[in-house]
Amino acid sequence: MLDFSSPMHLILIVLVIVLLFGGKKIPELMKGIGQGMKEFKKASQLDDEPVKKEPETKDTEIKTSDKK
Repeated sequence: MLDFSSPMHLILIVLVIVLLFGGKKIPELMKGIGQGMKEFKKASQLDDEPVKKEPETKDTEIKTSDKK
């Protein structure tokens, strides 16, 4: 299994990421990941809220008078 306890491992991973994506793409990549996490968090919080039932309304007729 991978063990990332050594700082050298983290430096190596960051170097590989920079080589693969380039210096200009990394901020865009991080921004996209951050927005995705924010949307996921927002959606999961909405799922936790209890669903409010709308009060049942009786079908009543509203009679209007014809005014001339």
